[in-house]
Amino acid sequence: MQTECNPIQLEFHHLGNRDVTAKFDGGRISSDAGGLLLREVEHRTHILKRLSRCFTDYRDPEVIEHNVESLLKQRIFGVALGYEDVNDHEQLRQDALLALLCDKQDVTGSDRRRAQDKGKALAGKSTLNRLELTPEDADSESRYKKIVANPEKMDALLTDLFLESHTTSPEEIILDVDATDDPVYGQQEGRFFHGYYKHYCYLPLYIFCGEHLLCARLRTADQDGAAGTTEELARIITQIRGIWPAVRIIVRGDSGFCRDHLLNWCEHNQVDYVVGLAKNARLKAIIAGEMAEAKAQQEATDQAARVFKDFRYQTRDSWSCERRVVGKAEHLSKGENPRFIVTTLSPEEWEAACLYEELYCARGDMENRIKEQQLALFADRTSTHEMHSNQLRLYFSSFAYVLVQTLRRLGLAGTEMEKAQCDTIRLKLFKIGARLRVSVRRVWLSFSESYPFAKLLEQVLARLQQIPIPE
Repeated sequence: MQTECNPIQLEFHHLGNRDVTAKFDGGRISSDAGGLLLREVEHRTHILKRLSRCFTDYRDPEVIEHNVESLLKQRIFGVALGYEDVNDHEQLRQDALLALLCDKQDVTGSDRRRAQDKGKALAGKSTLNRLELTPEDADSESRYKKIVANPEKMDALLTDLFLESHTTSPEEIILDVDATDDPVYGQQEGRFFHGYYKHYCYLPLYIFCGEHLLCARLRTADQDGAAGTTEELARIITQIRGIWPAVRIIVRGDSGFCRDHLLNWCEHNQVDYVVGLAKNARLKAIIAGEMAEAKAQQEATDQAARVFKDFRYQTRDSWSCERRVVGKAEHLSKGENPRFIVTTLSPEEWEAACLYEELYCARGDMENRIKEQQLALFADRTSTHEMHSNQLRLYFSSFAYVLVQTLRRLGLAGTEMEKAQCDTIRLKLFKIGARLRVSVRRVWLSFSESYPFAKLLEQVLARLQQIPIPE
C-alpha cells in the first residue's frame, strides 16, 4: 500500500490574531498559463513543427513516447517561459499546462507505460539531454543518443521564417551584423581568453533584419570578430534573392566588420553597406579643420557640436580601392569625439549628417535584440562540453526568440506592449496562475480574477485566432 505524504505546511507572519498558513495542495495549478498564446502562434505558423524536420530521429518508433516535435516544444517553450536549464524539466514534466502546450493528449501522464512515469506527461532531463548531446555522426547503431540535428536546415528555416513574415517583397532591407561575448565558466571545447572582454568566452555572430533573427552562429573567441561574416551573408542573401530578386540590401555593422574582403564581396554582389571605420592619425588629420570648427561651436554654446566631412579615402595597405568615407567631427564638454564610417551609398541618396545620424546610428537597436536573447532567453547558457551541443542550445534560444517575436508582431502590434521586450512579455502575459481541470471532453483553465492584463490577453488571443491555421 502506497503511503500518502502530507503536504508540508508553511507558516507565514500572522495577520492580526489570525495565523497565515500554506500547503502545496492546490492541485493542478500552473504559473505559466499565458504560454497558451505561444501555442496559438505555433499552431498558426508551425515554427517548431518545421524545426522538428531539421532533425533525423534514429530511435525505434515503437518504443518512444516523446517524438522530436514534442521534445523541441517542451524545451523551447520552457526557454520562452523562463526555464533555462534541462534540469528544470525534472519537475516541469509534471506540469499539465506545459504538456498541453506540447499537445500531449494525456496531459496528466496517467496513461504512461512505466509505473515510475505515471503522472509525468513530459520527458525528463535524461531524454532532453539526448536531444541536446547527440553527436553529429550518430546513427541507428548508436547506443543512447540518436537524434541528429541538421544545422544547415535550421539556418535556412530562420531565413524562410523571415521571408514568410512579409506579404509582399520590400523595396529595401537592412541586415545588421554584430558580435558579442558569451562567457564560459568551465572547460568547454573552444574556450579562449578574449583580451577585449577580459574573460574566457565564445564570440557568437548575429545577423538581424530589424527584429527578425537570421543568424546566430557560435564561434570560438580566438579569431577576428568578423570571421565567417562574408560566408553567412552570402548564404542568407542568396536565399533572400531567390524569393525577392529585386530587393535592395544594405549591410550595416560597426568597425569590427570593416574588412576589405567583406566590403569587396558586397561591392561585387550588388549589396550596399554602411560600416564603421576605426579612427587613425590620417583620418583625424583629414577632419582637423572640421574638428576646430566643432570646438569653436561647443565653446560658444556650451553644447555638444558636430560637423561632418564627406571625402574619398583609401588605406595604405589593407584596402584594394578608394571608398567614400564620412567623418564626424564632434566636440563634447569632455573633449574631442571623432568617428568615421565607410559606405557605398552615394551623397545624392544620403548626405553625410543623415547617413551617420539616421542610418548608421540606428544599428544600435540590434544590441537590444541580442540582449533579449542573452538576458531573457538564455542564449549564453552554453555550458555543455562540446561546441556542437552549445550551438544547438543557441538554436533553441534563437527559435524561442522567433516564437516570442512572432507573437509580438502578430498579436501585440498596436497594443500597449507592441515594443515590449521578451522578459516583459513573459512577466505580464505568460506568467499567469491558473488551475487546470481535465475531463473527457474539455480541458478547463481557471485564471485569477485579479489578473491585471485580462483585456490585453483577450485582445491578443482574438487577433491570433483571425490567422488561418495552415493545413
